[in-house]
Formats: sequence, C-alpha cells, structure tokens
Amino acid sequence: MPKRVGLPTVIHMRHDAHYVDALTAKTGAPLGRMIGVDRIEPNPNQPRQHLGELDELIASIKEKGVLEPILVRFDPQSQKFMIISGERRFAASVRAGLKEIPCIEKEATDSEVAEIALIENLQRKDLTAFEEAEGFKSLSDRFGYTHNDIAKKIGKSRSSVTETLSINSLPEDVKKLCREAGIQAKTMLLEIVRQPSHEKMVSTARRMTRHELTRAASRQERKPESAKRPKTFTFHFVPPTQEYRLDLSFRRGQVERAEIIEILKKVLAALEEKG
Repeated sequence: MPKRVGLPTVIHMRHDAHYVDALTAKTGAPLGRMIGVDRIEPNPNQPRQHLGELDELIASIKEKGVLEPILVRFDPQSQKFMIISGERRFAASVRAGLKEIPCIEKEATDSEVAEIALIENLQRKDLTAFEEAEGFKSLSDRFGYTHNDIAKKIGKSRSSVTETLSINSLPEDVKKLCREAGIQAKTMLLEIVRQPSHEKMVSTARRMTRHELTRAASRQERKPESAKRPKTFTFHFVPPTQEYRLDLSFRRGQVERAEIIEILKKVLAALEEKG
C-alpha cells in the first residue's frame, strides 16, 4: 500500500481544536497569516459541489470574524492560493464583505489536496447516504484506506463504515429508483441492499415509496428467507436414583412418545450387538 502523506493520523478535520498547529508544525510554515480574498481561489476539484445554506455562517463572520483559518496551497502558476479546506468559510467571508481572511499555507501534492478535501467533505452533517458511501469508496479506491482507517479519520465506528460502503453495491437502476423516490435514509437503503435478489430490491424500494413497507416490516419479511438453524427437540430422562442422565436430541421440533420408545429400543439393540 502506498504511503499516505496527507493529514497526520492523529488529526480529524474540525474535530481537533489544535489541527492547525499540527499541520503547520509538519511543514515549518508560519502559524497563519491574513491573505486577501482576491488572491484566494476555490479548488476546481472540490468534492463538495453544493455549499448549502450560508446565512448563519455569514452572520457569525460579520459579528465575530473567521474563527477557524482556512487551509490553502500556493500555486506558482496563477500566483494565487488554492483552497484545500474551508470552501464554505471562504464563500461566506466574501459575501460578508471581508477583504482578507486568516489562512494556513500548506505544501501539498495534488493527491494530498484531494485526500484532505475529501476527508473534510465527509465530515459534513448534511451528507446523504449515497454521498457518504461514494466518498468512503473514493477514500478506499484512490488512497488505499481500509474500513478501519476511514472510521478513525471520519470519527465513526468501523461497522458503520462497512454498512455505508455496502450501499455502493446497489445496482444502478435501484439507486436511480431510490433517488427518484426520495429514499435517502441510510437505514432504508441498507434494508434494500440486504434483499436476496435484484427483483426483491426493486420490489422493496417500490413498496417503501408507496409507504406500504416500513424498515421493521421488511426485516420481518426477510427472516423466513434467511438461513435458520432448524428447531430441535430433546428428550431428557433422569432416574429416581439420579445415577445417570439421558439426553436424546432430534432434528425436529416435535417428537411423539411412541417414536422415543422405538428409538430407545434400537439403541438398546445396537448396544447388545456390540456386546
């Protein structure tokens, strides 16, 4: 696996108050400086295509300023600074009328920029399950992240990451059906992807769309189709003297008394034959 040189392993974007110090300590760059907004440009490959509602952030910046510096990389060709992380803060600052904003400059390769931007994007709270699943897959495919690596970087449990990644296995036509029907909840999508066949996936998605099927009801429907251990019946016998205990198990859920007697006769006959 190629060595990753993006974010330090102990850093979680926006979850660690000291991540700026750790990033700058790695490169020896100044802690931060003010850079004019006219010298800053967005990342053209930013995975986040929609910045969402900015009104609250704009109001906060007008009142308190930019409390968290954005992370940038200097581009010698354009003589400008490209945003690595902090697109929303930058956009809100421009709309708030700021002429310059606090920045941390980091030396980073294109691969590192993509990795950091993707990780920050995945820590948003408003991602759909599809967006999150595609982002996790990108981390795995492009940067060699294991499920455990993703869990540590994003701040989720490994099982949650594995579940989310499974959504990528939905056939494209089922994904399209779910998107068009507004089925975005992770729990609902997981129930669809766990269906035993393509036909059942489509049927489940359509029934959910018509509000004919809940997640709980779908789970109940899957139970008879899943592999189950057959019920067994055990005959217990302990004599009054309690000298021994006899347990006779059957691969059926119900056995008649006459059958038990017949079986015991066969056992006795087999023992007598062996002497």
